[in-house]
Amino acid sequence: MPLSPEEPQIHESVPGRAVASPRPVPGPRPARPGRPGPHRAQATRTPHSEAKSAAPAGPQLQLIPSTAQGAVDAADEAVDLLLDSGRPPGEVLVLTTGDPHPWAAHELSFGEEPYWAQQSAADDVFYATAGAERLTARPVVVVAVDGGDDTVVAAALAGAMRLAGALLVLCGDPARINTLAGAGV
Repeated sequence: MPLSPEEPQIHESVPGRAVASPRPVPGPRPARPGRPGPHRAQATRTPHSEAKSAAPAGPQLQLIPSTAQGAVDAADEAVDLLLDSGRPPGEVLVLTTGDPHPWAAHELSFGEEPYWAQQSAADDVFYATAGAERLTARPVVVVAVDGGDDTVVAAALAGAMRLAGALLVLCGDPARINTLAGAGV
């Protein structure tokens, strides 16, 4: 396509002149250390009257239907998919509402302090029982609704929402989760 007179052609052979290159297209920025993603929300226009009442967005929610007995397996599969997609293991927290995850039980057999030191190190997936007092936020929280009464599960869902930075994955009975999610999620 010929250039118009307003667009002079820049030749590579001219010393001191660079060839015009296409400008990069803006997109999501990579995560900065210490800041969980999603990295930048899409800009939308909000009428001025609504701007003051808009609530801050929380993490993205994903529901994986399963039985209570299959919730831990569903959570493990979700973690595998997250890791396979490139999510660093230290960004993932897995919580259970009933029995402790088998990996958490195994790690606790070495003592409380080494167990909690793993959470602080943040170099691997951390497994815990929902509601544990020493839990810290991570970009991704996966909850296996594998038991517990409604009060325990509702508190676990609300706590998981506070701990999740970018993504909250809920594994369990969809009807039960949806019913209890209104209690705090």
